[in-house]
Order: sequence, then structure tokens, then C-alpha cells
Amino acid sequence: MTRSLAPREPLSPLAAPTSRAELRAWLALFLDLALTDRPRTPRAAATLDYLAHAFFGPAPGQPRDCVVWAGRGGGKTFLGALATALDLLFKPEIEVAILAGSREQASRMYEHLRALFARDPLARLLEAPPTERGLALRNGSRCRIVAASDASIRGLRPQILRCDEIELFKPELWQAAQLVTRSRRCGPHDVAGAVEAFSTMHRPGGLMSRVVAEAASDPPARTLFRWGLVDVLETCPPARPCATCPLQPECNGAAKFGRGHITIDDAITLKRRVSQSAWNAEMLCLAPRRDDLVFPEFDRNLHVAAAAFHDAGEAVAWCAGMDFGFRAPTVVLLAAHLPGGHLHIERETAKRQSLLAEHLEALARPPRPGFIAIDPAGRQRSEQTGLSSAAIIRRAGFAVRDRRASLAEGLAALRARLKPATGAPTLTIHPRCTTLIESLERYHYPDDDPTSEIPVKDGPDHAVDALRYLVVSIDRAYRSHSARYA
Repeated sequence: MTRSLAPREPLSPLAAPTSRAELRAWLALFLDLALTDRPRTPRAAATLDYLAHAFFGPAPGQPRDCVVWAGRGGGKTFLGALATALDLLFKPEIEVAILAGSREQASRMYEHLRALFARDPLARLLEAPPTERGLALRNGSRCRIVAASDASIRGLRPQILRCDEIELFKPELWQAAQLVTRSRRCGPHDVAGAVEAFSTMHRPGGLMSRVVAEAASDPPARTLFRWGLVDVLETCPPARPCATCPLQPECNGAAKFGRGHITIDDAITLKRRVSQSAWNAEMLCLAPRRDDLVFPEFDRNLHVAAAAFHDAGEAVAWCAGMDFGFRAPTVVLLAAHLPGGHLHIERETAKRQSLLAEHLEALARPPRPGFIAIDPAGRQRSEQTGLSSAAIIRRAGFAVRDRRASLAEGLAALRARLKPATGAPTLTIHPRCTTLIESLERYHYPDDDPTSEIPVKDGPDHAVDALRYLVVSIDRAYRSHSARYA
């Protein structure tokens, strides 16, 4: 249960809190805000954990850059605005920038900030009425909204950059944002340049999942603050029975203690409207939703394993799949085809701006594949050399398989290996093949067109195509035709 901690000295609205307890009391006294001080669920953070990190700096051993992973309606955007207000109030001449995947999204955090500065005693500290693009205080601090464009980002030099809903960011926009912050002395505070990210996570292998993974690296590159719906539910009254509540599986009585801002009735209504995968991803922050994935069957626990064919000896047939590229990567997969039909991807290469000859030289080293499966388009002759890619491969001494099969046929063949109608999977991948593993997790249909059966070509398709050509070359049955001559 949360409890109020009174500071030793009376608080002033213009005096900076000096401890976590004072910060919580200051928010309650002057902004009538009660933030949670303890999480309700395992591995979750309290909302005050993030705010203390943003205002006082990181705990020993934690990075200043951070990522806030919270469910929809979980208060992350408001907390970003609240952290900005505290920075502007108590760190003179600080500059904070708000960036989002769209100006509309950035405006949501800024609107929360404007609402905070519409209250007394904050309103009297403004240098001028806020504009649509930002606001400034008499102490020289300021905040501005930044357009989601490369040109706008590269001209920034804020101390703090707060990025809202980064799941919607283009990768190049996020990359550019990492280089703009600058540390500065702001009054009595040494403010370290920092990038803060806020988002739900609903795309497997998307930007948010990669940023969260940075928080789990060794050493961590960011500090992670995560909470789900249960951590921000209102206090559930004792008279409400848990046994018949639709929220019981995720809550299990946790909402009887502590406090939050989402009502129980609203949470129940939201749960009834969506699928379990959407609920888990966007409200409970358990895992990205898998509705739009091409291969929801893929599971690292089932399909990622070290070599499983050493006992097969000489019966192993080595083969390879290749997807051609130049600006896009050329992907080569070396595989072991085991007796009984199991296919194990043992090694991968994925290189941009590389020549076909480089890959063939690498494949010539043991274990040498008996054939290389390629896109049938590889039969086309180059205008410069007069040779096709298939011909170049054959000249290097490799057999070529380039069976024609539709995209739908190839994807179906992959799914059949990942999850056969009966028995164990017949496709495994060595853990070192990270490009292929991530590609299978990220390969998706367009999320704005639920009827489309054509996956999006935004990166993961190259490794999947190499695998598809390989599987089709092995699994697709040959067709024989008989005819009678007159």
C-alpha cells in the first residue's frame, strides 16, 4: 500500500525537492498528484521510479538514458510532461525537446505540459503565454516540440530529448535523435544530456523491442521502467469479489492495494473489446502482439538450437539458400539436411554491397553445399557481363536449384516445417544466425491492411526469402506429366 511521507521542512512551490519523499509530497501538495511508490506486479516499476530517475538522475550503476514501457492509457505521456515541468521549474536555462513519430503525438505530451503550467503557482512563472510550438519560463528554461524530420532533429542541442511512442518512429529518425543532446550546468544542477523513450510495444522485432533489449544488455545502455494495466488500476473496493472479476487472471487481487488512475469498469470494458494478444501486448506489456506476423508459429524455444546432426555422420547433405542483393544485403544460409528430412540452418552471412564471388568463395570451404537454392530471377543475364547469377554459380562448381513457386506456396512450406500437423518441427536454426531469427520474428503483413496477404518488404524479407528458396527446393514436389502420342 502506498503511504504519504512528510518532508522534514515545510515545502515551498518554488523550492526544488531534494529527495524522493519530498518529490512525492511536493506533487501531492502543489499539483494534487498521487503517484504510485510501489509496483503491484513482479518486475514492474512504480511511476515514481521513473520520475525520480528523470529529476534526480540515475541510481548508481544505471544509465541516464531510459525507456518507459507502459500500456495504453498507462500514464507514460503524462509522466513525460510532468518530468519536463519539473526540469523547467528547478533547472534554470535547461532546454527540453519533445519528439514523436508525428506532430499529433508530440502535441499530446505538450498539451499535458501546457495544462500543468495553466495551474497556480506554475502559471506565474511563464515568460509569455505558451505557443503551439513551445513555452519558456522566466528562469531561462524552455521546452519545444520538434517536427519528426531529419532536418529538424539535426539542428537540436537540448539537454533532454523526450521521444513519445517510438514504436512509430522510422529507424533513421531514431538514429539521428541519439546524437543531439548536450550536457550543461543549469543553475545548481549538472544536467547530463539524455534521451528518454516512451512507448507501448506491439511490433515483434520493432524499434521498441530493440530499445528495450538495450536495457537488458551487459552493461545496460538504458534504464528500463515498465508497468502494465494492473499497476495503474484504481483501488479495487473490498466488496468487489475477485473470483468473478474478468481481470482476475492478471490482477489476482493486486488492485486491492495501492492506487492508480484507470477505473476497474473501464479496464473490464477494454478487455472485452480486444483479442488476447492485443490485450497482452498493449495493456499488460507482456509481449508484442503477433496478429500481423507472417510466422506466428516461430518460437525461439522450439526452433533455435545448436547443431543436432553430429551423430548422422556422412548422411548429412549440406545445402544453401541465397537471396541476391547489393544495396540490400545478400543473404546466404548454409544448412544441413538430415536423414528423415529435418533441416538445420547452421550458418548465415548477410552483407551489403558485396559481390557474388565473395559469397561463393566462402561457400567453397568445408562443409561445401551440394547445391545452392536461388530466386528463379537469377536466371536473367546481366547487361554488363552477359552472364546470369545462376551461370556464375554453376561456373564456380555449384549445382543450382531455382524452382519456381509462388510466394504463398513458399510461405506455406515454411509454416509446415515450423509447425507440422503432427510431430515436432522439422526446421531448426543455430543461435548464431541472428539475422534469420530476428527476420522470422519481424516479418509481417501491413498493419493498416488486414486483408493483405503480401508481407511488407522492410528488411526481414531478405533472410526469409533465402530460407524460402531453400525449403521450396527441397520440399516442393516435382510434377510429372504423361501424354499419348497419336
